Amino acid sequence: MAEPTEPPKEPSEPPAAGRGGAKRRKRRRRKPSAAKAAQAASVTGEPTGAKTPPPTGAERRARRRKGGPRGPRIPTTKEVSAGGVVYRRDGERIDVVLASRRTRRGELAWGLAKGGIEEGETKEDAAIREVREETGLTAEIEADLGDTKYMYVWEDVRIRKTVHFFLMRHTGGDVDDRDDEMEEVRWFPLERATKRAAYRGERDMLLRAAELLR
Repeated sequence: MAEPTEPPKEPSEPPAAGRGGAKRRKRRRRKPSAAKAAQAASVTGEPTGAKTPPPTGAERRARRRKGGPRGPRIPTTKEVSAGGVVYRRDGERIDVVLASRRTRRGELAWGLAKGGIEEGETKEDAAIREVREETGLTAEIEADLGDTKYMYVWEDVRIRKTVHFFLMRHTGGDVDDRDDEMEEVRWFPLERATKRAAYRGERDMLLRAAELLR
């Protein structure tokens, strides 16, 4: 706590006569005025009068609460999907497939083929089926790339999504046989595809595929 400023010292008194020689009077330290004490308290945040009782549990909770009362909770659900990084080799060059679709904002987003796992279907079977439906291509699984997780809100429902991805080698098919929801399907050089993919989780999958293919 900052101490109140002392009043300026007064000039020395003349020596008092008496036995034992001259003596100096003891100067009395003045107590700080109420105004100065209040000013010091305003700086340190300490009370100037009686002690304030500690806050109750309800008061502490009220202080911690920010942003006012909470609204109704959004329902949450989980979804699991599967997809693939489909590649082909041409000498030392490696190309991978990306498919584009429109977002809710109308923007064109490039990404990997993926979709929900149907009842009774394994994640491997789902990945092969989704690649065939969204790109028109057939492919074989060569390695498990792991999964990516993210969350989004759709029609007032919070969705926690997990997508399993596989490295898949292209074996045939035609991109013209894809689903109508995909605007375009195109082969990209691997490095370019990593930069072109719209979502960070899918870019991570492309980087993992690059590590396995080189």
